[in-house]
Amino acid sequence: MDTDAQHTERDRSSPSSESDAAPADAPDTEGTEERSRSVFASVMDWLPGGRLTLTALLTLVVLLVLSTFVVQPFAIPSGSMQPAFQPGDRVLVNKLAYRFGSGPQRGDAVVFDGSGYFGDSDYVKRVAGVGGDRVVCCDNRGRIKVNGEPVNEPYLFPGDAPSKVPFDVVVPDGTLFLLGDHRGDSSDSRDHLGSPGGGMIPVDAVIGRADWIVWPLSRWASLKRPDAYARVPAPGGAHG
Repeated sequence: MDTDAQHTERDRSSPSSESDAAPADAPDTEGTEERSRSVFASVMDWLPGGRLTLTALLTLVVLLVLSTFVVQPFAIPSGSMQPAFQPGDRVLVNKLAYRFGSGPQRGDAVVFDGSGYFGDSDYVKRVAGVGGDRVVCCDNRGRIKVNGEPVNEPYLFPGDAPSKVPFDVVVPDGTLFLLGDHRGDSSDSRDHLGSPGGGMIPVDAVIGRADWIVWPLSRWASLKRPDAYARVPAPGGAHG
């Protein structure tokens, strides 16, 4: 009786012993995790400030990538785009807006590199004409016309005329005719008609579209393209 009982106990324990045994080819996850922790710890030990410095560096890398390829902050230095942008506003420029086949549209507020055209700086202006457009100032009611269609511009600075400088230009392909919203305080395409490029800015000089005001917080806004140019016909479709 005692012998049978002892055999039974041994038989019951046998499967348990087998299940406790680890397969010979099982991955050493604990060792991998320890090696990962060791590399991470080594990096933190090497950096002055440890984890805090590493976090700051990773944050800077992310911000650099975003600033290079996605969005970039700009400060508004003057009143040439009032009332849409006030001096001191910080705007985020959408650098992907024109990267996938679409180009600047009439009414867009764009930031561009004016080097060799407006001056050695970045500027923000509103697109009044794209390649092929005929832009004229002004009709008998003082409005600019694009491809023969008068444009009512609700974004103009209060009291400003659309332009006190007459002009009649055809925008070459691949360029833009740009105007400030505060026409009485803006140096724009009108003022550079006799300069190299005839006051036009190459589309390639556009950094992106100003899509958001982010500072000061009281002026936070997401910007939309105004519909002032919605009735303007395509180039070649002018009606007067």
